[in-house]
Amino acid sequence: MTELKNKNVLLIIGGGIAAFKAINIVRLLKEEKVNINVILTQAGENFVTSLSLSQLSGNKVKTDLFDMTGELEMSHIELSRKSDIIIVAPATADLIAKMANGQANDLASTTLLAANKPIIILPSMNVKMWDHPATQININKLKDFGVEVLGPDEGEMACGEYGFGRMSEPIDLLNYLKYFYSPEKVLSKFSAIVTAGPTHEPIDPVRYIANRSSGKQGYAIAEALAKVGVKTTLISGPTILNKPKDVNLLYVETANEMLDMVKKYMPTDIAIFAAAVGDWRVINYSTDKMKKNGTGKNLLELEENPNILETISKNKEQRPKIVIGFAAETKDLIKEAKIKFNLRGADWILANDVSPENNVFGSDSNKIGLISKDGTEEWNEMSKIEVAKKLVKRIIKEIS
Repeated sequence: MTELKNKNVLLIIGGGIAAFKAINIVRLLKEEKVNINVILTQAGENFVTSLSLSQLSGNKVKTDLFDMTGELEMSHIELSRKSDIIIVAPATADLIAKMANGQANDLASTTLLAANKPIIILPSMNVKMWDHPATQININKLKDFGVEVLGPDEGEMACGEYGFGRMSEPIDLLNYLKYFYSPEKVLSKFSAIVTAGPTHEPIDPVRYIANRSSGKQGYAIAEALAKVGVKTTLISGPTILNKPKDVNLLYVETANEMLDMVKKYMPTDIAIFAAAVGDWRVINYSTDKMKKNGTGKNLLELEENPNILETISKNKEQRPKIVIGFAAETKDLIKEAKIKFNLRGADWILANDVSPENNVFGSDSNKIGLISKDGTEEWNEMSKIEVAKKLVKRIIKEIS
């Protein structure tokens, strides 16, 4: 039987046309032998009935803070405590705003504020409502609080407009729950190497050539891989980041040291090259601190560093099952990423615009374009943690 058997799920149904999908969520979860309790908001009652939900779930559906006798129930505490996970589907803009700002004026919002269990929300709303800065601020707040956000999907909406705002399908939620509850089983037989951060190429004992990479994206990817059971080695250039949980962290300084360390930990199943490796190193390195020579000039002689992504991608004897590289560009992002994809031999290239106005280096967010043999897929801007989670989900589909 599935790993979801006998789990206790609390489903909170918001208002909106997508509420009808909640019926299918209940049906799918019951097929997995999940115990389901349902809170149906007042707005949700306009789209689905308590009767149909109670018959499918096998439990009385809660609708507000008062029971039939008019006595105040403490079910917002009880329902939260006895649940293994809480799902909000559909999560309307109003319900998301309540969650993000600590409002508690009905059973659903009170239960969510009192919750001490993992929460997954499936947003559903008009594309303009989803794109509105207020909604995006609220979504980012929830992500910072640890709430998992599934979707929304892109497509035509009930209002006739097209874009992101459709609630994810119930089967996608079911697959996510299976992933959520069996991380040790998903990719536990696989190993991975992730590179992260900048490299430092010494000029003399006190100076070096570097770049502005913080390493945050690579560290997030390594941690996300470890969470799904992958035996993960993170090879990092100089950073100030904390060691990700359950990851073998190794520090290097130069591009050559990083390549040597990658080779040392080959073969591996997955290789993700997120490090911003320096393109050049100094040939005329000085063992003493360089001094001004009075001419106003002091030329450095440079040579190209090895390309780690290409070296590993084109290693026929020990090539990983999946090789993923990053293309950090300041202009012509997708064009340059496609050139890199064709040259380097990677399975996927994740392109990100690191021009100063986008503030990617050192920040907590990223906007990705994924290049593969199937074409180009553009991801909305999201936190680097969310990028890592989305990437790992793609890897799971590809490799397992």
